[in-house]
Amino acid sequence: MFMDKSSRISGFYKLPVTERLEKVAEFAGLTDEERKTFIRDGKIALGIDTEIADRMIENVIGIFELPLGIATNFLINGKDYLVPMAIEESSVVAAASNAARIARVKGGFHATTTEPLMIGQIQVLKIKDIDTAINAINREKKRLLEVANAQDKTLVSFGGGARDIEIRIVGDSKEKMMILHLLVDVRDAMGANAVNTMCEALAPIVEDITEGKARLKILSNLADRRLARAEAIFDKKTMGGEDVVDAFLEGYRFATLDPYRAATHNKGIMNGIDAVVIATGNDWRAIEAGAHAYAARDGQYKP
Repeated sequence: MFMDKSSRISGFYKLPVTERLEKVAEFAGLTDEERKTFIRDGKIALGIDTEIADRMIENVIGIFELPLGIATNFLINGKDYLVPMAIEESSVVAAASNAARIARVKGGFHATTTEPLMIGQIQVLKIKDIDTAINAINREKKRLLEVANAQDKTLVSFGGGARDIEIRIVGDSKEKMMILHLLVDVRDAMGANAVNTMCEALAPIVEDITEGKARLKILSNLADRRLARAEAIFDKKTMGGEDVVDAFLEGYRFATLDPYRAATHNKGIMNGIDAVVIATGNDWRAIEAGAHAYAARDGQYKP
């Protein structure tokens, strides 16, 4: 987005749909060709047809559509953004826009991210000597990373690729198993295809090194090495005063103490996150799984 354009569009919700689209297109600097994706002959362009859908999944019988809205007022790290949200539930887009409006009073949102590291897991069973296997993996780490990176030279050319290997031992009285974690910088991708391909390529080598049996070789959706954080200051007066602030804090404390409330609390958070993930064509099931696993990382499900 551009520094000289504001996402604070007064009366946006009152405009006809086509005029809203024109505002968004102007804000984003879309070309005439890009505008045709949304508007054709002065009307809203429809989505994919059944022919395309039939190439995407199996047993297609139709198209299921969701409303696509725009959350306004977002100021993030000093830049204005119009945020796309696809959702069937009313008030979510309005609530996001209103929260952004209030945050804007004190400078908007400040967001940070860690490195985009995703974890690929290789499950190794039937290892006779776990300690010997761990030492062997550590000795061969450089070679394993080279093999992994050879699987996706395009990702490496963009500055991504396999970065490290870590070992976890899990199990019970029946059997201990080694879990090899391959840490991959996937850049802007969600990373499943790249990480899975790397894990598949490493599996037979890991079997030779450990003298074990590699079973599952797949990405983990608990992306605790790839975190995004956002913070904002909300003006007490703009929010409605001391009582309103206290009500928010009391509700949050309830959620920290009670998993039944925490589930609903987090559902509300995911209303906004899922809507953006869907609108941008990403895997919202992966995001949901990761978010809820992260919420339970300390042994109790929390906000």
